[in-house]
Amino acid sequence: MPKTIIVIPCYNEAKRLDTNAFITFANLHPDIHFLFSNDGSTDDTPEIIVKLCALNAEAFSLYSLQLNRGKAEAVREGLLHALNETPEYIGFWDADLATPLETILEFILLMESQLHLQMVVGSRVKLLGRTVERNGVRHYLGRIGATLASIVLDLGVYDTQCGAKLFRVSPETTAVFATPFLARWVFDIEIFARLIIRRRERGEPPAETVIYELPLKVWKDVRGSKVKSQDFLTAFWELLRIRRHYFTR
Repeated sequence: MPKTIIVIPCYNEAKRLDTNAFITFANLHPDIHFLFSNDGSTDDTPEIIVKLCALNAEAFSLYSLQLNRGKAEAVREGLLHALNETPEYIGFWDADLATPLETILEFILLMESQLHLQMVVGSRVKLLGRTVERNGVRHYLGRIGATLASIVLDLGVYDTQCGAKLFRVSPETTAVFATPFLARWVFDIEIFARLIIRRRERGEPPAETVIYELPLKVWKDVRGSKVKSQDFLTAFWELLRIRRHYFTR
């Protein structure tokens, strides 16, 4: 039984999957398992993952959605599938490895040293001594979105959208992923929203007491992203839906 299962959502990632990086990391850290959640890819992504699994079935597995349903469902269904293995921690990581795999170890260390934490999230903060390389236009559009998300959530979070997140397996986090998300693009914000509302309804300490935002040492924008400028408009409308659904009842 792996201690940690990381879901890697994949849609047509054949040209960007760094299999050598996964193999090297897995050989060094056998207590971490990677579950590739294939979101109806139409390229060679499934075949590449199958070969990876054949090399090390203890470290890699494949879960496939028959149709392309978006990253939100690829992540959610992958995490639910991971829960069947009863790990201590589950999480998801972008397939392009913009956040290096070694960062997973920092996330786990935080969970182990701060037992009250339910969620550790990566934060792409460009600080001296850190290597955070982001596309300029996407960075500034992202900052606008992050500010709006922080206002909607009423939470002092800097970066909701970084594709590196780890969760402690508990009834609380399991409930967060129990039902499909409203959003396809900004489902990360919905994860925060569900955690906030659940704790509020149960009279528990606020969500910010169980979430740790970790500034990343390294994050590099990888070419080939499927996010287009017009998707930021879609994300804005999804954010409004999240606000109406979770915070105006």
